[in-house]
Amino acid sequence: MESRWTPEVAGIRYRRHIALMRIMLAVIFALAAAGNAGAQAAPGAAPSLVVLITIDGFPANNFDRFGAQLTGGLARIRDQGAWFTDAHHDHAITETAPGHASLLSGRFPASTGIAANRVGVSDPRSTLLGGSGALGASPERFQGSTLFDWLKKKHPRARALSVSAKDRGAILPLGRAKESVFWYPGDGAFTTSTYYADSLPGWVKAFNDRQLPQGYAGRAWTLVASESSYASPDSVEIEGAGNNFMFPHVVPDDPRRAANWIRGTPFIDEVTVAFALEGAAAMQLGKGSHPDLLALSLSGTDAINHRLGPDSREAQDQVLRTDRVLGVLLDSLYRLVDSSRVVVVFTSDHGFTPIPELAARNVEPIPTRTNLDDALTIARAKAAALKVDSSAIDVDQQIFLMDRRAFSRARGGAEAVIAAFEAAATETWGVQRVDRMSALHASRDQSDAIARRWRHQFGPGTNVELVATLTPGSLWTSLLVASHGSPYDADSHVPVIFLGPAFKAGRYDSFVRTVDIAPTLARVLGVEPSEKIDGVPLTAALR
Repeated sequence: MESRWTPEVAGIRYRRHIALMRIMLAVIFALAAAGNAGAQAAPGAAPSLVVLITIDGFPANNFDRFGAQLTGGLARIRDQGAWFTDAHHDHAITETAPGHASLLSGRFPASTGIAANRVGVSDPRSTLLGGSGALGASPERFQGSTLFDWLKKKHPRARALSVSAKDRGAILPLGRAKESVFWYPGDGAFTTSTYYADSLPGWVKAFNDRQLPQGYAGRAWTLVASESSYASPDSVEIEGAGNNFMFPHVVPDDPRRAANWIRGTPFIDEVTVAFALEGAAAMQLGKGSHPDLLALSLSGTDAINHRLGPDSREAQDQVLRTDRVLGVLLDSLYRLVDSSRVVVVFTSDHGFTPIPELAARNVEPIPTRTNLDDALTIARAKAAALKVDSSAIDVDQQIFLMDRRAFSRARGGAEAVIAAFEAAATETWGVQRVDRMSALHASRDQSDAIARRWRHQFGPGTNVELVATLTPGSLWTSLLVASHGSPYDADSHVPVIFLGPAFKAGRYDSFVRTVDIAPTLARVLGVEPSEKIDGVPLTAALR
């Protein structure tokens, strides 16, 4: 906790922050009023704005756990929307990059080419604008098309704005489209890369000049509701690895440190929403004779869950704050564009596995943390005995990779090394099963959800030989207190809710996939996918 923080100082800064927010919203709504003159839609008018709202790391069970406390945007989406209660990311590595890449492409990672965060959007050739020290980023690895490409083919004047604190959260919903894509590298300013532009638009520069992130310096993250309404205690030391795990969480006094520090608090979502609204107003999204697209991914929930766990008091407070910030977002969007011409879809890129050490002691097998280092050592020893260089095989967390060309002179050697790794990995504490990708693709068994999700992750012909699945609730060893990335429902089960005149409100309990989002929106927009996709339109919810 910063020694210079006091309630009085924090109060002064908070009042300044609120005043700045009011000024910004006044500017946005003034722009909206100018653009909205005579813009009321006729009954049954086609959508003019599609809005994708993705909450990074938002498990579907948040609605069950905290639903009674929701009164804002989450409540409105849930109560007025078409809610698919059994929606899943039907792929195995449930991470941010593959999740975002599937949402508007209608395709699994096996065809988007985005299999994991570590092979997501990093691209040193596409440097960031504005002198940020963060790594460059682009969608160069993304394969195929997305909803916006299909929309642009029919409506050449269609525009898109995609915003997130994370580069992959902003980039991947639009695929390779060179539209208005911005993210927040943590230095106090939103930016983009040279893949998209050579300079920042005036409205982005104006927003950055206001230094809204720096304005949180010295402010405290405190409970938004009464203490008695929180289900979890506030004194669980494993949360935060024993560091800063209790309320209040005070932002550093130094504005430069504060600009980066807020990425692990609810404040980053407030800033991201303000930026997205400013962009929507400046670009006059939804005001033309064609549909436009706004993709917004909020990253605060993921950061909080990683550091403190999805069952922490902070995680619950973040859900309540997300409810409020989405209420502001919807109210503001509906002042920019007539609500009868807006289609909203709400979802997440993945769920979350709780902290393994906090699992009930009667759970069998007991959740743990593990890795495949020992199995790799055994496999490399086998390869060395065959006089094959150790670099021909590798482990990337849960997948075993092999360059089979290196084994061309060692007849049968490749299979021997694979078998050695498979045996050792299967005996590793915390590993539930090890599958050969060749066997998974040969089987095509749809009843085995784990096998099906691995098939959706990697197509035939890759250098992925084996995939390992942990026991439920276990995690791969990392510095993160809690995480995600498994084929289990804890990580795959996310909300999918459509809101707008095109949809029949209510609960739909059938099993659906996030790849069904894009074809459903395509049906509403009257556009056709330009390639074979994996999803299908969810016609049960369409009017």
